[in-house]
Amino acid sequence: MFLGKSSEKQSAAKSKTKFSTYMKRYWQLYVLLAIPMIYLVVFKYAPMIYIQIAFKKYSIVQSVWEMPIAANHGFQYFIQAFQNPEFIRALRNTIVLNLLDLCIGFPIPIIFALILNELVFKRFKKAVQTIAYMPHFLSWVIIYGLAIQLFAPTTGLVNQAIEAMGGEAIPFLNDNFHWVWTYVFLGVWQSFGWNSIVYLAAIAGISPELYEAASVDGAGRFSKMWHITLPGIKPTIVILLIMAIGGILGSSFDRPFALQNNLVMNWAQVISTYVYQYGIKGLQFSLTTAVGLFQSVVGVFFLLMANWLSRKLGERGIW
Repeated sequence: MFLGKSSEKQSAAKSKTKFSTYMKRYWQLYVLLAIPMIYLVVFKYAPMIYIQIAFKKYSIVQSVWEMPIAANHGFQYFIQAFQNPEFIRALRNTIVLNLLDLCIGFPIPIIFALILNELVFKRFKKAVQTIAYMPHFLSWVIIYGLAIQLFAPTTGLVNQAIEAMGGEAIPFLNDNFHWVWTYVFLGVWQSFGWNSIVYLAAIAGISPELYEAASVDGAGRFSKMWHITLPGIKPTIVILLIMAIGGILGSSFDRPFALQNNLVMNWAQVISTYVYQYGIKGLQFSLTTAVGLFQSVVGVFFLLMANWLSRKLGERGIW
């Protein structure tokens, strides 16, 4: 009995010694880790206490703890949002536009990265990369100004060229159907070069010996791309696809706000601009907090479902 207690004490002392030795050796890493952890706690997790505004009647003179609970057991503003036709329209527009971005904009950076990887002339490759990356650094206000110059019904360069060839001007920015495709095209053009960086980095990590072995076996460039490059970047594609699916219900504010106009508001109003219109301009903070909470919860649900499905199909997923 005494031997058992002494062995336990010895093992505990050894573990403490190992822990202290480990901390003396690597304490700098934990200090560096503390900086982003403090940032997350202060700017990401602490503000979450204000989520309860979605369930309370907002008052500017009361703290969030003193605000009274809203009607219907706190779900008054969720019910109010789903009874508002404008919110339903914004929800529909957000889902449709993000699905189009996903279906069209997601594969294009992959294709672009595969094509760049096959280019032989390095100077030409670098020039193409630089040109493709540049739109990412333009604000959406500048991109909308370029769109006006190119796609305006009467003065736009594209429509002038169409009319010069005997065709009719296309209302790229004034018609709902054409606006949606212009919106998607501008988004793909602005982001595909920058998004391809991740895939190019993944391609650079593929062992050159695989390509050499394939060349010995007589494989052509397309066969190498299909059987080596694509499988090599498949984990990266899956992770980014899961993250993209998780953002189906989310949308940036600057892009739809810059490109919208009164003629296309039936399709240009998305959740982010709806929150701006009703929350910031309309001072309905409880309503728009409820909308934002709903958006976040559904986004997390999509993320979890996409990750679960990827693991069921044999992929690693995010975790």
